[in-house]
Parts: sequence; C-alpha cells; structure tokens
Amino acid sequence: MKKISILMAIALIPALLVVGCGGGEQAAAPDKQAETAPAAAPGPAATGGGTIAGSAKYVNGDPDAAIAMDADPVCASMHPGEVHTKKVVTDDAGNLANVFVYVKSGLEGKSYPTPSSAHVLDQVGCQYSPHVSGVQVGQKLVIRNSDPTLHNVHARPTTNKEFNQGQPFQGMELEHTFDKAEVMVPFKCDVHPWMSSYMAVVDHPFFGISSEQGGFEIENLPAGSYVLEAWHEEFGTQTVEVTLVDGEPAQVSFDFSPGAVASAG
Repeated sequence: MKKISILMAIALIPALLVVGCGGGEQAAAPDKQAETAPAAAPGPAATGGGTIAGSAKYVNGDPDAAIAMDADPVCASMHPGEVHTKKVVTDDAGNLANVFVYVKSGLEGKSYPTPSSAHVLDQVGCQYSPHVSGVQVGQKLVIRNSDPTLHNVHARPTTNKEFNQGQPFQGMELEHTFDKAEVMVPFKCDVHPWMSSYMAVVDHPFFGISSEQGGFEIENLPAGSYVLEAWHEEFGTQTVEVTLVDGEPAQVSFDFSPGAVASAG
C-alpha cells in the first residue's frame, strides 16, 4: 500500500508544477469573428415609445460623379464597370440615399447604454463601406482592410482626436472608440484620394440613414417633442420639429431639391 501511494504522489507532481507555473486557469482565446461582427441596422433599438418614419429626396438630375481608379491597378481590376463616388445616390423618382437623420434635441439629461456590438467600417473594392454611418459615444469601432492593397485610415474629426493609420495587408483591422458626440467625422484614404466616408457620433441610439429608396426609421423613441436634423454631405442640413405620441407613428420628410424644405406630419 505504501508503494502505491508513493507512485501516485510522483505521478501528481507534473500536474502540480503546471498549475504553479501557469498562474491559474488559462484564459480562452477571444472569438475574433464575434468581436468584430457588424452592428445591427443604424439606430439600435431602445425599449418603448413610437416610430418616426421618414423619407429623403433630391430632384435635380445631377448625376453622381464617376471615379478613375487607374492610379492603383489593383483597385481598377476589381471594377470592370464604371464606379461612382456615392456622394449623390438617387433613383429615378429622386429618392436620396446616405442622409443621416438623428434626434438633435429633446433628449437632454437622458443617458442610454453603449451597444455591446462593434460597428464595422470596411474598405472593400477601394471604397469605404458604408459610405455614411453612425455610432454611439464609446461604442467599439472596427476598421478593416478587405482589399489586397495598401490603404490608410485617416479620420479627421474636430471634436474628437484625429488619427491616421496605415493598413498595408488584406484582413488587417484596427479598433477605435470616440469619446465625444460629433456630427460628422470624415474619413479618407491618403493613398486613394477618391475614398471617403462620414460617420456620426451620437450619445443616444435614435438615428437612421436613408436607403437607396430614400426611406429611414427611428424606432422606440419615447413620446415627446423633438428636433430632428438631416445631414447630407453635398446638400448640408435640414431640421424639422416633430411631436411623437406614445405608440403612434410619425411621418417626416426631407427634400434637398432646390427650393424645397423639410416637413413633418
């Protein structure tokens, strides 16, 4: 019996050494894919309240400018057809995309949790995607290079801190958070001068971005009176006052056509 006990003690020594030298339980490797998953649709939902549904228009017939990517053969090879800047994106009916709409006033003194999911700004096809987006203050931003060519991410805020970082390899990512509200933060790539993106930083989840059909929604906004602001990179801003009754939808429209104005109903 004594011989068996001694053998068992000897067998346990390596395990005890591993625990002693390792400093305890080994942490699991982070799930990179889950960590950098794109955030849900613009304007993460809060609880209760009503919905503001809106539209954005621009009727003037100005075409979106084409881009010449010949300076970088890698970029040019990814686009056999014509590529456009995405500055003015409209359909045949004049519905306007890439308009950022948010509650500018009416939420003072209230605070909202920071989203746990990251917002992803990608560089794909030598263009930023999405072209216009929004994050909350403190929300993790992941900026990815999906192209097999050099990019550099140059953010040029005025309220937050400027940063400029190269991403020479495909699949590279960098993380950042903004600590102050700011509408808008422009992004560019110093390597490819046609690359641009705009990101709003807001301190609440009540914002939306118009689609290619011109529509947007701001969901679960508490009942009350608000000022909404709509921003477009070429046409500036418009504001409208809206009163939301709990449980009832409200309609707003922004028209950036010459001589037009915003309206609520």
